[in-house]
Amino acid sequence: MFRTLLKSVREYKLPSILAPLLVSCEVVIECIIPMIIAELVNRFGTAEGGFDIDGVYRYGAIVALLAILSLGFGAAAGVACSRASCGFARNLRRDMFHSVQSFSFENIDRFSTSSLVTRLTTDVANVQNAYMMIIRTAIRAPFMLIFAIVMAFIMGGKMAWVFIGVVPILGIGLAFVISRTMPLFRRVFKKYDKLNASVQENVKGMRVVKSFVREDYEKKKFGAASEEVCLDFTRAERILALNNPIMQICLNIVMIFVLSVGSNMIISSGGEALNVGHLSALLTYGFMILSSLMMLSMIFVMITMATESGRRICEVLRESPTIVSPENPVCEVRDGSIEFSDVSFKYSEAAGRFALSDINLSINSGETVGIIGGTGSSKSTLIQLICRLYDASLGVVKVGGVDVREYDLKTLRDKVAVVLQKNVLFSGTIAENLRWGNAEATDEELRHAAHLAAADEFIDSFPDGYNTYIEQGGANVSGGQKQRLCIARALLKKPRILILDDSTSAVDTRTDALIRAAMREYIPETTKIIIAQRIASVCDADKIIVLDGGKIHAMGTHASLMEDCEIYREIYTSQNKAGDEDET
Repeated sequence: MFRTLLKSVREYKLPSILAPLLVSCEVVIECIIPMIIAELVNRFGTAEGGFDIDGVYRYGAIVALLAILSLGFGAAAGVACSRASCGFARNLRRDMFHSVQSFSFENIDRFSTSSLVTRLTTDVANVQNAYMMIIRTAIRAPFMLIFAIVMAFIMGGKMAWVFIGVVPILGIGLAFVISRTMPLFRRVFKKYDKLNASVQENVKGMRVVKSFVREDYEKKKFGAASEEVCLDFTRAERILALNNPIMQICLNIVMIFVLSVGSNMIISSGGEALNVGHLSALLTYGFMILSSLMMLSMIFVMITMATESGRRICEVLRESPTIVSPENPVCEVRDGSIEFSDVSFKYSEAAGRFALSDINLSINSGETVGIIGGTGSSKSTLIQLICRLYDASLGVVKVGGVDVREYDLKTLRDKVAVVLQKNVLFSGTIAENLRWGNAEATDEELRHAAHLAAADEFIDSFPDGYNTYIEQGGANVSGGQKQRLCIARALLKKPRILILDDSTSAVDTRTDALIRAAMREYIPETTKIIIAQRIASVCDADKIIVLDGGKIHAMGTHASLMEDCEIYREIYTSQNKAGDEDET
Protein backbone atom coordinates (compact mmCIF):
# COMPACT_ATOMS: atom_id res chain seq x y z
CA MET A 1 0.00 0.00 0.00
CA PHE A 2 2.73 2.49 0.94
CA ARG A 3 4.66 1.81 -2.28
CA THR A 4 1.52 2.45 -4.30
CA LEU A 5 0.76 5.72 -2.51
CA LEU A 6 4.35 6.98 -2.65
CA LYS A 7 4.31 6.76 -6.46
CA SER A 8 2.20 9.93 -6.34
CA VAL A 9 4.94 11.95 -4.60
CA ARG A 10 6.91 12.36 -7.85
CA GLU A 11 8.06 16.00 -8.31
CA TYR A 12 7.62 16.64 -4.58
CA LYS A 13 10.42 14.30 -3.52
CA LEU A 14 12.79 17.20 -2.76
CA PRO A 15 10.50 19.02 -0.27
CA SER A 16 9.57 15.61 1.16
CA ILE A 17 13.25 14.98 1.92
CA LEU A 18 14.03 18.55 3.01
CA ALA A 19 11.19 18.66 5.56
CA PRO A 20 12.55 15.87 7.85
CA LEU A 21 16.14 17.16 7.47
CA LEU A 22 15.12 20.66 8.51
CA VAL A 23 13.03 19.26 11.38
CA SER A 24 16.04 17.23 12.58
CA CYS A 25 18.16 20.39 12.70
CA GLU A 26 15.38 22.18 14.60
CA VAL A 27 15.19 19.34 17.16
CA VAL A 28 18.96 19.24 17.76
CA ILE A 29 19.02 22.97 18.43
CA GLU A 30 15.97 22.80 20.72
CA CYS A 31 17.68 20.07 22.78
CA ILE A 32 20.88 22.10 23.08
CA ILE A 33 19.09 25.25 24.30
CA PRO A 34 18.14 23.88 27.80
CA MET A 35 21.77 22.89 28.39
CA ILE A 36 22.92 26.43 27.55
CA ILE A 37 20.19 27.90 29.74
CA ALA A 38 21.38 25.65 32.60
CA GLU A 39 24.85 27.17 32.27
CA LEU A 40 23.27 30.63 32.12
CA VAL A 41 21.40 29.97 35.37
CA ASN A 42 24.58 28.72 37.06
CA ARG A 43 26.43 31.91 36.07
CA PHE A 44 24.24 33.93 38.42
CA GLY A 45 26.10 32.59 41.47
CA THR A 46 29.65 32.00 40.29
CA ALA A 47 31.28 35.46 40.65
CA GLU A 48 32.15 37.27 43.82
CA GLY A 49 29.62 39.95 43.07
CA GLY A 50 26.84 37.38 43.08
CA PHE A 51 26.79 36.64 39.37
CA ASP A 52 28.97 36.52 36.27
CA ILE A 53 27.54 39.33 34.09
CA ASP A 54 29.89 38.60 31.18
CA GLY A 55 28.89 34.96 31.23
CA VAL A 56 25.22 35.92 31.37
CA TYR A 57 25.59 38.12 28.27
CA ARG A 58 27.63 35.50 26.44
CA TYR A 59 25.30 32.60 27.13
CA GLY A 60 22.24 34.81 26.63
CA ALA A 61 23.48 35.72 23.15
CA ILE A 62 24.10 32.06 22.36
CA VAL A 63 20.56 31.14 23.47
CA ALA A 64 19.08 33.96 21.37
CA LEU A 65 21.07 32.89 18.31
CA LEU A 66 20.05 29.24 18.74
CA ALA A 67 16.40 30.26 19.17
CA ILE A 68 16.54 32.24 15.91
CA LEU A 69 18.15 29.30 14.11
CA SER A 70 15.54 26.91 15.51
CA LEU A 71 12.78 29.25 14.38
CA GLY A 72 14.32 29.47 10.90
CA PHE A 73 14.65 25.70 10.55
CA GLY A 74 11.10 25.22 11.86
CA ALA A 75 9.62 27.76 9.43
CA ALA A 76 11.53 26.27 6.49
CA ALA A 77 10.39 22.78 7.51
CA GLY A 78 6.79 24.00 7.66
CA VAL A 79 6.99 25.45 4.14
CA ALA A 80 8.61 22.30 2.73
CA CYS A 81 6.11 20.07 4.56
CA SER A 82 3.05 21.97 3.34
CA ARG A 83 4.35 22.02 -0.23
CA ALA A 84 5.10 18.28 -0.15
CA SER A 85 1.79 17.22 1.46
CA CYS A 86 -0.43 19.45 -0.70
CA GLY A 87 1.41 18.41 -3.86
CA PHE A 88 1.17 14.76 -2.88
CA ALA A 89 -2.59 15.10 -2.34
CA ARG A 90 -3.00 16.85 -5.70
CA ASN A 91 -1.10 14.08 -7.50
CA LEU A 92 -3.06 11.44 -5.63
CA ARG A 93 -6.40 12.94 -6.71
CA ARG A 94 -5.16 13.29 -10.28
CA ASP A 95 -3.89 9.71 -10.37
CA MET A 96 -7.19 8.41 -9.01
CA PHE A 97 -9.21 10.47 -11.48
CA HIS A 98 -7.05 9.32 -14.40
CA SER A 99 -7.44 5.75 -13.18
CA VAL A 100 -11.23 6.11 -13.08
CA GLN A 101 -11.21 7.59 -16.59
CA SER A 102 -9.47 4.47 -17.89
CA PHE A 103 -12.04 2.13 -16.30
CA SER A 104 -14.37 0.08 -18.41
CA PHE A 105 -18.01 -0.24 -17.44
CA GLU A 106 -17.12 -3.51 -15.73
CA ASN A 107 -14.59 -1.70 -13.52
CA ILE A 108 -17.00 1.10 -12.70
CA ASP A 109 -19.66 -1.43 -11.70
CA ARG A 110 -17.40 -2.46 -8.78
CA PHE A 111 -17.48 1.01 -7.19
CA SER A 112 -20.45 3.16 -6.34
CA THR A 113 -20.34 6.83 -7.37
CA SER A 114 -20.62 7.97 -3.77
CA SER A 115 -17.73 5.72 -2.76
CA LEU A 116 -15.49 7.17 -5.48
CA VAL A 117 -16.38 10.71 -4.36
CA THR A 118 -15.53 9.85 -0.73
CA ARG A 119 -12.22 8.33 -1.79
CA LEU A 120 -11.31 11.39 -3.87
CA THR A 121 -12.16 13.82 -1.06
CA THR A 122 -12.28 12.55 2.53
CA ASP A 123 -9.85 9.66 2.07
CA VAL A 124 -7.28 11.79 0.22
CA ALA A 125 -7.54 14.48 2.93
CA ASN A 126 -6.84 11.85 5.61
CA VAL A 127 -3.83 10.51 3.74
CA GLN A 128 -2.58 14.06 3.13
CA ASN A 129 -2.76 14.87 6.85
CA ALA A 130 -0.99 11.63 7.72
CA TYR A 131 1.75 12.29 5.14
CA MET A 132 2.23 15.80 6.56
CA MET A 133 2.62 14.34 10.05
CA ILE A 134 4.95 11.57 8.87
CA ILE A 135 7.48 13.86 7.16
CA ARG A 136 7.42 16.41 9.99
CA THR A 137 5.89 15.40 13.32
CA ALA A 138 6.78 11.71 12.97
CA ILE A 139 10.41 12.76 12.52
CA ARG A 140 10.31 15.44 15.20
CA ALA A 141 8.72 13.33 17.94
CA PRO A 142 11.13 10.33 17.99
CA PHE A 143 14.17 12.57 17.42
CA MET A 144 13.04 14.81 20.25
CA LEU A 145 12.41 11.79 22.46
CA ILE A 146 15.85 10.27 21.85
CA PHE A 147 17.82 13.52 22.14
CA ALA A 148 15.88 14.65 25.20
CA ILE A 149 16.48 11.32 27.01
CA VAL A 150 20.22 11.44 26.20
CA MET A 151 20.47 15.05 27.40
CA ALA A 152 18.42 14.23 30.51
CA PHE A 153 20.95 11.55 31.48
CA ILE A 154 23.81 13.96 30.77
CA MET A 155 22.29 16.71 32.88
CA GLY A 156 20.45 14.74 35.60
CA GLY A 157 22.23 11.41 35.84
CA LYS A 158 20.26 8.63 37.50
CA MET A 159 17.20 10.86 37.97
CA ALA A 160 16.52 10.55 34.22
CA TRP A 161 15.44 6.93 34.76
CA VAL A 162 12.06 8.23 35.92
CA PHE A 163 11.34 9.22 32.33
CA ILE A 164 12.23 5.75 31.07
CA GLY A 165 9.95 4.23 33.71
CA VAL A 166 6.91 6.19 32.54
CA VAL A 167 7.27 5.16 28.86
CA PRO A 168 5.74 1.64 29.28
CA ILE A 169 2.70 3.15 31.02
CA LEU A 170 2.11 5.49 28.12
CA GLY A 171 2.78 2.69 25.62
CA ILE A 172 0.10 0.49 27.20
CA GLY A 173 -2.38 3.39 27.10
CA LEU A 174 -1.55 4.08 23.45
CA ALA A 175 -1.95 0.42 22.47
CA PHE A 176 -5.36 0.36 24.15
CA VAL A 177 -6.50 3.48 22.28
CA ILE A 178 -5.35 2.17 18.88
CA SER A 179 -6.88 -1.28 19.35
CA ARG A 180 -10.27 0.24 20.18
CA THR A 181 -10.36 3.03 17.57
CA MET A 182 -9.11 1.12 14.49
CA PRO A 183 -12.32 -0.94 13.98
CA LEU A 184 -14.42 2.19 14.47
CA PHE A 185 -12.55 4.11 11.76
CA ARG A 186 -12.81 1.16 9.36
CA ARG A 187 -16.56 1.09 9.88
CA VAL A 188 -17.10 4.82 9.66
CA PHE A 189 -15.69 5.17 6.12
CA LYS A 190 -18.22 2.68 4.77
CA LYS A 191 -20.92 4.76 6.40
CA TYR A 192 -19.45 7.85 4.77
CA ASP A 193 -20.12 6.18 1.42
CA LYS A 194 -23.77 5.65 2.38
CA LEU A 195 -24.04 9.27 3.55
CA ASN A 196 -22.68 10.59 0.25
CA ALA A 197 -24.94 8.20 -1.65
CA SER A 198 -27.95 9.66 0.17
CA VAL A 199 -26.91 13.21 -0.73
CA GLN A 200 -26.19 12.33 -4.36
CA GLU A 201 -29.44 10.43 -4.82
CA ASN A 202 -31.48 13.21 -3.22
CA VAL A 203 -29.93 16.05 -5.23
CA LYS A 204 -30.11 14.12 -8.51
CA GLY A 205 -33.74 13.17 -7.90
CA MET A 206 -34.83 16.50 -6.40
CA ARG A 207 -37.70 16.92 -8.86
CA VAL A 208 -39.08 13.49 -8.00
CA VAL A 209 -38.69 14.15 -4.28
CA LYS A 210 -40.63 17.38 -4.51
CA SER A 211 -43.31 16.05 -6.86
CA PHE A 212 -44.06 13.23 -4.40
CA VAL A 213 -43.67 15.54 -1.37
CA ARG A 214 -41.07 13.23 0.19
CA GLU A 215 -38.80 15.91 1.65
CA ASP A 216 -39.48 14.79 5.23
CA TYR A 217 -38.70 11.17 4.36
CA GLU A 218 -35.42 12.16 2.70
CA LYS A 219 -34.50 14.32 5.69
CA LYS A 220 -35.06 11.38 8.03
CA LYS A 221 -33.03 9.06 5.78
CA PHE A 222 -30.14 11.52 5.62
CA GLY A 223 -30.44 12.20 9.35
CA ALA A 224 -30.18 8.48 10.12
CA ALA A 225 -27.07 8.08 7.95
CA SER A 226 -25.52 11.21 9.44
CA GLU A 227 -26.34 10.04 12.98
CA GLU A 228 -24.57 6.71 12.40
CA VAL A 229 -21.41 8.52 11.26
CA CYS A 230 -21.68 10.87 14.24
CA LEU A 231 -22.08 8.02 16.74
CA ASP A 232 -19.06 6.13 15.42
CA PHE A 233 -16.91 9.25 15.44
CA THR A 234 -18.14 10.10 18.93
CA ARG A 235 -17.15 6.64 20.18
CA ALA A 236 -13.72 6.99 18.57
CA GLU A 237 -13.19 10.52 19.89
CA ARG A 238 -14.31 9.43 23.35
CA ILE A 239 -11.55 6.82 23.40
CA LEU A 240 -9.01 9.21 21.85
CA ALA A 241 -9.81 11.73 24.56
CA LEU A 242 -8.12 9.38 27.07
CA ASN A 243 -4.76 10.25 25.52
CA ASN A 244 -4.56 13.73 26.99
CA PRO A 245 -5.40 12.94 30.63
CA ILE A 246 -3.03 9.93 30.65
CA MET A 247 -0.25 12.16 29.35
CA GLN A 248 -1.05 14.97 31.79
CA ILE A 249 -1.12 12.61 34.80
CA CYS A 250 2.25 11.14 33.85
CA LEU A 251 3.68 14.61 33.22
CA ASN A 252 2.51 15.95 36.59
CA ILE A 253 3.76 12.89 38.49
CA VAL A 254 7.18 13.13 36.84
CA MET A 255 7.44 16.88 37.44
CA ILE A 256 6.51 16.48 41.13
CA PHE A 257 9.09 13.71 41.52
CA VAL A 258 11.85 15.67 39.78
CA LEU A 259 11.13 18.87 41.73
CA SER A 260 10.94 17.21 45.14
CA VAL A 261 13.85 14.80 44.72
CA GLY A 262 15.96 17.30 42.79
CA SER A 263 15.43 20.08 45.32
CA ASN A 264 16.38 17.73 48.15
CA MET A 265 19.57 16.69 46.29
CA ILE A 266 20.56 20.32 45.70
CA ILE A 267 20.06 21.24 49.37
CA SER A 268 21.65 18.09 50.84
CA SER A 269 24.70 18.09 48.55
CA GLY A 270 25.19 21.83 48.42
CA GLY A 271 24.90 21.77 44.63
CA GLU A 272 27.60 19.12 44.15
CA ALA A 273 25.36 16.22 43.06
CA LEU A 274 22.85 18.47 41.26
CA ASN A 275 22.69 22.22 40.82
CA VAL A 276 19.82 24.60 40.00
CA GLY A 277 20.77 24.91 36.34
CA HIS A 278 20.78 21.15 35.86
CA LEU A 279 17.43 20.82 37.63
CA SER A 280 15.83 23.42 35.32
CA ALA A 281 17.27 21.62 32.29
CA LEU A 282 16.01 18.29 33.61
CA LEU A 283 12.49 19.71 33.96
CA THR A 284 12.63 21.04 30.40
CA TYR A 285 13.86 17.72 29.02
CA GLY A 286 11.16 15.93 30.97
CA PHE A 287 8.53 18.11 29.36
CA MET A 288 10.11 17.46 25.93
CA ILE A 289 10.07 13.69 26.49
CA LEU A 290 6.44 13.57 27.54
CA SER A 291 5.27 16.00 24.84
CA SER A 292 7.11 13.84 22.28
CA LEU A 293 5.23 10.79 23.53
CA MET A 294 1.97 12.72 23.26
CA MET A 295 2.84 13.68 19.66
CA LEU A 296 3.62 10.04 18.89
CA SER A 297 0.21 9.02 20.17
CA MET A 298 -1.43 11.59 17.88
CA ILE A 299 0.63 10.31 14.96
CA PHE A 300 -0.47 6.74 15.59
CA VAL A 301 -4.10 7.81 15.73
CA MET A 302 -3.81 9.76 12.48
CA ILE A 303 -1.99 6.90 10.76
CA THR A 304 -4.68 4.53 12.03
CA MET A 305 -7.32 6.63 10.29
CA ALA A 306 -5.20 7.16 7.19
CA THR A 307 -4.37 3.44 6.82
CA GLU A 308 -8.00 2.62 6.07
CA SER A 309 -8.25 5.62 3.73
CA GLY A 310 -5.02 4.58 2.01
CA ARG A 311 -6.34 1.06 1.49
CA ARG A 312 -9.49 2.42 -0.16
CA ILE A 313 -7.44 4.74 -2.39
CA CYS A 314 -5.16 1.89 -3.45
CA GLU A 315 -8.19 -0.16 -4.47
CA VAL A 316 -8.87 2.48 -7.11
CA LEU A 317 -5.23 2.95 -8.13
CA ARG A 318 -4.60 -0.80 -8.43
CA GLU A 319 -7.80 -1.52 -10.36
CA SER A 320 -6.69 -2.59 -13.82
CA PRO A 321 -8.96 -1.67 -16.76
CA THR A 322 -10.56 -4.82 -18.11
CA ILE A 323 -10.72 -3.30 -21.60
CA VAL A 324 -7.53 -1.88 -23.15
CA SER A 325 -6.07 -1.40 -26.61
CA PRO A 326 -3.94 -4.32 -27.90
CA GLU A 327 -0.18 -3.97 -28.40
CA ASN A 328 -0.40 -3.47 -32.16
CA PRO A 329 -3.87 -2.03 -32.65
CA VAL A 330 -5.76 -1.42 -35.86
CA CYS A 331 -6.10 2.35 -36.22
CA GLU A 332 -8.61 2.64 -39.04
CA VAL A 333 -12.24 1.57 -39.26
CA ARG A 334 -12.83 0.64 -42.90
CA ASP A 335 -16.63 0.88 -42.94
CA GLY A 336 -19.70 0.54 -40.75
CA SER A 337 -20.41 -3.15 -41.24
CA ILE A 338 -21.11 -5.16 -38.07
CA GLU A 339 -21.00 -8.89 -37.43
CA PHE A 340 -21.88 -10.93 -34.33
CA SER A 341 -20.64 -14.53 -34.48
CA ASP A 342 -21.91 -16.91 -31.76
CA VAL A 343 -21.79 -14.09 -29.20
CA SER A 344 -22.82 -14.63 -25.59
CA PHE A 345 -22.29 -12.18 -22.75
CA LYS A 346 -22.71 -11.93 -19.00
CA TYR A 347 -21.77 -9.02 -16.77
CA SER A 348 -19.49 -11.00 -14.47
CA GLU A 349 -17.96 -14.45 -14.34
CA ALA A 350 -19.97 -15.16 -11.20
CA ALA A 351 -23.27 -14.34 -12.91
CA GLY A 352 -25.66 -17.27 -13.02
CA ARG A 353 -26.98 -16.60 -16.52
CA PHE A 354 -25.97 -14.92 -19.75
CA ALA A 355 -27.53 -11.54 -20.55
CA LEU A 356 -27.08 -12.35 -24.25
CA SER A 357 -26.98 -15.85 -25.73
CA ASP A 358 -26.05 -17.22 -29.17
CA ILE A 359 -26.23 -13.93 -31.07
CA ASN A 360 -25.53 -14.28 -34.79
CA LEU A 361 -26.09 -11.10 -36.73
CA SER A 362 -24.74 -9.41 -39.85
CA ILE A 363 -25.34 -5.72 -40.67
CA ASN A 364 -24.10 -4.14 -43.90
CA SER A 365 -22.47 -0.73 -43.91
CA GLY A 366 -25.04 2.03 -44.36
CA GLU A 367 -28.03 -0.05 -43.31
CA THR A 368 -30.63 1.19 -40.87
CA VAL A 369 -31.40 -1.44 -38.25
CA GLY A 370 -34.11 -1.29 -35.65
CA ILE A 371 -33.96 -3.22 -32.37
CA ILE A 372 -37.12 -3.81 -30.38
CA GLY A 373 -38.05 -5.95 -27.41
CA GLY A 374 -39.48 -5.92 -23.93
CA THR A 375 -37.86 -4.46 -20.84
CA GLY A 376 -34.89 -6.61 -19.81
CA SER A 377 -34.44 -8.18 -23.25
CA SER A 378 -30.81 -6.86 -23.33
CA LYS A 379 -31.22 -4.37 -26.17
CA SER A 380 -28.76 -1.90 -24.63
CA THR A 381 -26.37 -4.70 -23.72
CA LEU A 382 -26.19 -5.76 -27.36
CA ILE A 383 -25.08 -2.40 -28.71
CA GLN A 384 -22.56 -1.83 -25.88
CA LEU A 385 -20.50 -4.70 -27.27
CA ILE A 386 -20.05 -2.89 -30.59
CA CYS A 387 -17.96 -0.03 -29.17
CA ARG A 388 -16.35 -2.24 -26.48
CA LEU A 389 -18.03 -0.71 -23.47
CA TYR A 390 -18.05 -4.40 -22.54
CA ASP A 391 -16.32 -7.36 -24.20
CA ALA A 392 -18.21 -10.44 -25.32
CA SER A 393 -17.82 -13.39 -22.96
CA LEU A 394 -18.01 -15.83 -25.87
CA GLY A 395 -17.83 -15.35 -29.62
CA VAL A 396 -16.59 -12.44 -31.76
CA VAL A 397 -17.94 -8.99 -32.56
CA LYS A 398 -16.55 -7.42 -35.73
CA VAL A 399 -16.75 -3.85 -37.02
CA GLY A 400 -15.51 -3.16 -40.54
CA GLY A 401 -14.52 -6.82 -40.80
CA VAL A 402 -12.12 -6.59 -37.83
CA ASP A 403 -12.57 -8.01 -34.33
CA VAL A 404 -13.32 -5.03 -32.07
CA ARG A 405 -10.66 -6.28 -29.62
CA GLU A 406 -8.00 -5.61 -32.27
CA TYR A 407 -8.83 -1.91 -32.62
CA ASP A 408 -7.25 1.00 -30.83
CA LEU A 409 -9.99 1.96 -28.36
CA LYS A 410 -9.94 5.67 -29.27
CA THR A 411 -10.15 4.87 -32.98
CA LEU A 412 -13.07 2.49 -32.53
CA ARG A 413 -15.05 4.76 -30.23
CA ASP A 414 -14.45 7.80 -32.44
CA LYS A 415 -16.09 5.94 -35.31
CA VAL A 416 -18.94 4.43 -33.28
CA ALA A 417 -21.15 7.18 -31.86
CA VAL A 418 -23.56 6.10 -29.14
CA VAL A 419 -26.39 8.16 -27.75
CA LEU A 420 -27.05 6.19 -24.60
CA GLN A 421 -30.39 5.69 -22.93
CA LYS A 422 -29.39 8.01 -20.08
CA ASN A 423 -28.56 11.27 -21.89
CA VAL A 424 -26.03 13.50 -20.14
CA LEU A 425 -25.21 17.14 -20.82
CA PHE A 426 -22.45 18.99 -19.02
CA SER A 427 -22.45 22.48 -17.55
CA GLY A 428 -21.49 24.95 -20.28
CA THR A 429 -22.99 26.49 -23.38
CA ILE A 430 -24.91 24.54 -26.02
CA ALA A 431 -21.98 25.06 -28.41
CA GLU A 432 -19.51 23.68 -25.85
CA ASN A 433 -21.69 20.61 -25.30
CA LEU A 434 -22.03 19.97 -29.03
CA ARG A 435 -18.27 20.25 -29.53
CA TRP A 436 -17.82 17.19 -27.34
CA GLY A 437 -18.49 15.40 -30.63
CA ASN A 438 -15.82 17.39 -32.46
CA ALA A 439 -13.72 19.97 -30.65
CA GLU A 440 -12.74 21.60 -33.97
CA ALA A 441 -16.30 21.86 -35.36
CA THR A 442 -17.15 25.18 -37.00
CA ASP A 443 -20.29 27.14 -36.21
CA GLU A 444 -21.72 26.02 -39.55
CA GLU A 445 -21.09 22.36 -38.67
CA LEU A 446 -22.81 22.89 -35.31
CA ARG A 447 -25.87 24.32 -37.03
CA HIS A 448 -25.92 21.49 -39.59
CA ALA A 449 -25.76 18.78 -36.88
CA ALA A 450 -28.46 20.57 -34.87
CA HIS A 451 -30.64 20.69 -38.00
CA LEU A 452 -30.23 16.94 -38.58
CA ALA A 453 -31.26 16.31 -34.96
CA ALA A 454 -34.22 18.71 -35.24
CA ALA A 455 -32.65 20.77 -32.44
CA ASP A 456 -32.17 24.01 -34.37
CA GLU A 457 -35.78 25.03 -33.94
CA PHE A 458 -35.60 25.34 -30.15
CA ILE A 459 -31.96 26.51 -30.05
CA ASP A 460 -32.84 29.48 -32.30
CA SER A 461 -35.72 30.34 -29.97
CA PHE A 462 -33.33 30.92 -27.07
CA PRO A 463 -32.17 34.56 -26.68
CA ASP A 464 -28.51 33.49 -26.64
CA GLY A 465 -28.88 30.76 -29.26
CA TYR A 466 -25.89 28.40 -29.25
CA ASN A 467 -24.35 30.40 -26.39
CA THR A 468 -27.23 29.48 -24.09
CA TYR A 469 -25.84 28.11 -20.83
CA ILE A 470 -26.76 24.53 -19.96
CA GLU A 471 -26.96 23.72 -16.25
CA GLN A 472 -25.26 20.60 -14.91
CA GLY A 473 -27.01 17.51 -16.27
CA GLY A 474 -29.13 19.64 -18.62
CA ALA A 475 -31.50 20.64 -15.83
CA ASN A 476 -32.75 23.75 -17.66
CA VAL A 477 -33.84 21.98 -20.88
CA SER A 478 -36.62 19.44 -21.42
CA GLY A 479 -36.08 15.72 -21.88
CA GLY A 480 -36.79 15.92 -25.60
CA GLN A 481 -34.46 18.91 -26.06
CA LYS A 482 -31.74 17.09 -24.17
CA GLN A 483 -32.12 14.03 -26.41
CA ARG A 484 -31.88 16.10 -29.58
CA LEU A 485 -28.76 17.90 -28.36
CA CYS A 486 -27.15 14.53 -27.56
CA ILE A 487 -28.00 13.24 -31.06
CA ALA A 488 -26.49 16.38 -32.64
CA ARG A 489 -23.37 15.91 -30.50
CA ALA A 490 -23.01 12.33 -31.74
CA LEU A 491 -23.50 13.36 -35.38
CA LEU A 492 -20.59 15.81 -35.13
CA LYS A 493 -18.26 12.83 -34.70
CA LYS A 494 -19.09 11.87 -38.32
CA PRO A 495 -19.21 8.24 -37.27
CA ARG A 496 -19.19 5.08 -39.34
CA ILE A 497 -21.86 3.70 -36.98
CA LEU A 498 -24.51 5.72 -35.16
CA ILE A 499 -26.38 4.01 -32.31
CA LEU A 500 -29.49 5.59 -30.82
CA ASP A 501 -30.40 3.76 -27.61
CA ASP A 502 -34.02 4.77 -27.09
CA SER A 503 -32.80 8.31 -27.71
CA THR A 504 -36.02 9.71 -29.17
CA SER A 505 -38.38 8.42 -26.49
CA ALA A 506 -39.01 11.94 -25.16
CA VAL A 507 -39.75 13.56 -28.54
CA ASP A 508 -43.05 13.53 -30.35
CA THR A 509 -43.67 11.25 -33.33
CA ARG A 510 -43.40 14.15 -35.83
CA THR A 511 -39.94 15.16 -34.57
CA ASP A 512 -38.91 11.50 -34.44
CA ALA A 513 -39.88 11.13 -38.10
CA LEU A 514 -37.99 14.31 -39.05
CA ILE A 515 -34.81 13.03 -37.37
CA ARG A 516 -35.01 9.66 -39.14
CA ALA A 517 -35.70 11.32 -42.52
CA ALA A 518 -32.73 13.68 -42.09
CA MET A 519 -30.43 10.75 -41.28
CA ARG A 520 -31.54 8.82 -44.36
CA GLU A 521 -30.90 11.84 -46.56
CA TYR A 522 -27.70 13.33 -45.12
CA ILE A 523 -25.75 10.34 -43.74
CA PRO A 524 -26.69 7.43 -46.06
CA GLU A 525 -23.27 5.72 -45.68
CA THR A 526 -23.47 5.67 -41.88
CA THR A 527 -24.80 2.49 -40.32
CA LYS A 528 -27.71 3.46 -38.08
CA ILE A 529 -28.93 1.28 -35.22
CA ILE A 530 -32.10 2.47 -33.53
CA ILE A 531 -33.29 0.94 -30.26
CA ALA A 532 -36.86 1.99 -29.61
CA GLN A 533 -40.00 1.18 -27.70
CA ARG A 534 -42.23 2.55 -30.47
CA ILE A 535 -42.55 0.46 -33.61
CA ALA A 536 -43.16 3.70 -35.51
CA SER A 537 -39.51 4.60 -34.85
CA VAL A 538 -38.17 1.46 -36.57
CA CYS A 539 -40.85 0.38 -39.04
CA ASP A 540 -39.01 1.86 -42.05
CA ALA A 541 -35.66 0.25 -41.11
CA ASP A 542 -33.89 -2.08 -43.55
CA LYS A 543 -34.18 -4.81 -40.95
CA ILE A 544 -35.71 -5.07 -37.49
CA ILE A 545 -34.37 -7.33 -34.76
CA VAL A 546 -36.75 -8.61 -32.10
CA LEU A 547 -34.97 -9.53 -28.86
CA ASP A 548 -36.54 -11.69 -26.19
CA GLY A 549 -34.76 -12.96 -23.08
CA GLY A 550 -31.33 -12.03 -24.44
CA LYS A 551 -31.80 -13.97 -27.69
CA ILE A 552 -32.76 -12.97 -31.21
CA HIS A 553 -36.35 -14.09 -31.47
CA ALA A 554 -36.94 -12.86 -35.02
CA MET A 555 -35.41 -10.63 -37.68
CA GLY A 556 -36.78 -9.08 -40.84
CA THR A 557 -38.64 -6.13 -42.28
CA HIS A 558 -41.74 -4.62 -40.76
CA ALA A 559 -43.97 -6.46 -43.24
CA SER A 560 -42.36 -9.87 -42.75
CA LEU A 561 -42.37 -9.56 -38.95
CA MET A 562 -46.04 -8.61 -38.97
CA GLU A 563 -46.72 -11.92 -40.73
CA ASP A 564 -44.29 -14.23 -38.93
CA CYS A 565 -43.48 -12.81 -35.46
CA GLU A 566 -46.17 -12.97 -32.80
CA ILE A 567 -44.23 -10.80 -30.31
CA TYR A 568 -43.76 -8.03 -32.88
CA ARG A 569 -47.37 -8.22 -33.93
CA GLU A 570 -48.58 -7.99 -30.32
CA ILE A 571 -46.42 -4.90 -29.69
CA TYR A 572 -47.70 -3.27 -32.89
CA THR A 573 -51.31 -4.08 -32.07
CA SER A 574 -51.09 -2.81 -28.49
CA GLN A 575 -49.43 0.45 -29.56
CA ASN A 576 -51.88 1.14 -32.35
CA LYS A 577 -54.80 0.25 -30.13
CA ALA A 578 -53.50 2.72 -27.56
CA GLY A 579 -53.10 5.30 -30.29
CA ASP A 580 -56.67 4.72 -31.53
CA GLU A 581 -58.03 5.04 -28.00
CA ASP A 582 -56.12 8.31 -27.53
CA GLU A 583 -57.58 9.69 -30.73
CA THR A 584 -61.05 8.64 -29.59
